[in-house]
Amino acid sequence: MLDTCRLASQALERQLWSGKQQLGDLERLLECWDCDNAPRFRYLQEDLLAYTESFGIAPLRTRIAEHYSKEYSVGVKQEDVIITTGSSGGFVVAFTALFDAGSRVAVATPGYPCYRNVLQALGCEVVKIPVTEESNWQPTPAMLQAAIDADGRPLDGLIVASPSNPTGTVLSPEGMKEICDFCTANKIRFISDEIYHGLSMREGARIASALEYKSDTVVINSFSKYFCMTGWRVGWIVCSDPAIKSALEVLLQNLFISAPTLSQLGAAAAFDCAEELDGHVARYRRNLKVLVDGLPQAGFDRVRPPDGAFYLYCDVTNFLRRTGTQDSLALCRRILDDTAVALTSGLDFDPDRGHKYVRFSYSGSTAAMEDAVGRLQRWSAALPP
Repeated sequence: MLDTCRLASQALERQLWSGKQQLGDLERLLECWDCDNAPRFRYLQEDLLAYTESFGIAPLRTRIAEHYSKEYSVGVKQEDVIITTGSSGGFVVAFTALFDAGSRVAVATPGYPCYRNVLQALGCEVVKIPVTEESNWQPTPAMLQAAIDADGRPLDGLIVASPSNPTGTVLSPEGMKEICDFCTANKIRFISDEIYHGLSMREGARIASALEYKSDTVVINSFSKYFCMTGWRVGWIVCSDPAIKSALEVLLQNLFISAPTLSQLGAAAAFDCAEELDGHVARYRRNLKVLVDGLPQAGFDRVRPPDGAFYLYCDVTNFLRRTGTQDSLALCRRILDDTAVALTSGLDFDPDRGHKYVRFSYSGSTAAMEDAVGRLQRWSAALPP
C-alpha cells in the first residue's frame, strides 16, 4: 500500500486520469481585478466576505448572458442566469427542481457518473442509453425511442453532454437539433451539460448549444474546464421557466445560500482572459497529438480521436489479455504500479461495458504527456505479445 501511495504521488506529474488542468500562476486573473478597472474591485473592497443573492451577483450574470449572444447568437436574459456552486451544485438543484421520485431520466452510457448518482439519490429511475462508437458515443432519437418502447413508459427527462466525458465526442448541430426536437415532441425535460464548451479539438469547429434549438432547455455549465477554475467552485444554470426558477431559488437558499463571493468576482473577471484561456486550448490540442501519435505505438490503438473536452476513451481488451488482468480497473492499478502513469477505468462511466475501456486525460503539460507516452511504450514492449 505504501508503495502504491508513493507511485500515486509520483504519478501526479504525469496523470492522464484527472480532468483538472495544469496551470501556472494566477497573475493574469488578478490583473483583471486592477483597481483602476472596476466596480468589481470596489465590490471586493467593500463586501469581501458577505453572502450574495442566491442567484449570484449581477455583473457575473450579465457577463454570462452576453457570452451567449457573442458565442451562440442566442438571446439570454440576465434574470435567466443562475449562479451555482460549481456544476455539481447545479446538477443537484436542477435535478431536484425538475424531477420527482420515480421520474424516468435517460442518460448516455458511457457518461459522467455523477448524473446517475445524484438521480439515484433523489429516487429517480435512471434509464441508461448504451451509446456506441458507431453513434459517435452520443444518443440518437432512435435510441431514445427504443428505450421508451422497451419499457412502454415515457421518459421524463434526458441529460446529454456535448462534448462528452469520457469520450470527448460532440453532437453535430444537426444532431443537437434532432435531440431537441425529439424532446419537444415527447414532452421530455432536456438538460444540456455544456461544461466542456470552448474546448474544441478541431480548430474552427463550432460546438452547438441546445439553446440554439430549444429555448426551454435547462443548460448547466461551469468555470472549471475552459476557464480553468476548478477549485473556485462556481458554475451556472440557464433556465427561462418561471416555475422552475422559483424552485431553484428556494433550493439554492436552503442548500448553498450562494456561490462563494470571491469565486463569482473571479469568474466575472475570467471573461477578460480569453487570450490566456485559448492558449490552454492550443496546449490541449498539442497534447492530443502527442497521445494520438504515440499511444498506438504502445498498443493503445483502439481509440476514436475526440472532437472536444480533453479525454480519449480507449478499448483495452488486448491489454486485459496480455496482462491477465480481469478488468480495466485492475489494469489501471497494474499500469500505475508498473509505470507511475495514472489512467481512469471505464467502469466509472459505464458499469456494464466499461470493464474493457480506460479514459486518458490530456489536460496536463505537454512534457507530462510525452513522458507518460514513453513510459507506456516501454511498459508495453516488455509485455507478452
